[in-house]
Amino acid sequence: MTLTPAAYWELIHAERARVVAMLERLTPEQWAAGSLCAEWNVEQVTAHLTAAAHTGTAAWVRSIVLAGFNPGRHNARRLAERLGETPVATLDQLRASLALTVAPTKDYAAWLGEVIVHGQDIARALEIELVPNPAAVREVAEFYAAKDFAVNSRSQVRGLRLEASDGADPSDPASRFSTGTGPVVRGPLLDLVLAMAGRPSACERLEGEGAAELRKRLA
Repeated sequence: MTLTPAAYWELIHAERARVVAMLERLTPEQWAAGSLCAEWNVEQVTAHLTAAAHTGTAAWVRSIVLAGFNPGRHNARRLAERLGETPVATLDQLRASLALTVAPTKDYAAWLGEVIVHGQDIARALEIELVPNPAAVREVAEFYAAKDFAVNSRSQVRGLRLEASDGADPSDPASRFSTGTGPVVRGPLLDLVLAMAGRPSACERLEGEGAAELRKRLA
């Protein structure tokens, strides 16, 4: 499904708000805990989401050039700019960014995926249930399966067939996501998205003859 930019921004804003609502309930210990984004703790992931919400094309080009085209260095610098003196201050910055419509490119599904995946990086590490909009997850899944951008998602699943065990409409099997050819990897759509984004722990809920190969690629 192809959405208008306005429709994508509506989804992005809703997912940002969902993440903020979760963060508002965290304890100081949880803010300092590690996330599934191994090099960052919860507060750093939050600051990264704020930085992403403020980075347009010109700012992204300037930043990546100054970072020597090293994405890790670029992300670390932008993240550091958005860390507050306390977790509350860091959260305030993300909350103030909820309605922004700024992105480096028009790959809106990628920026939607950024919010969904990093939201799960926090939630799953803290064993909190965070359920994104199924339609938003479907948009990200289709984008990730079709294109390597921001994450090497398409390359991760090349030669495999992905089949979601759930769908936007539980009563309609046709609403379930499927793509690719080869050994089957089957499981919840959100876990397929997280696996395409390079999160090995997502494979725990995936099955099928291709699941072992995907686990090996993500190891």
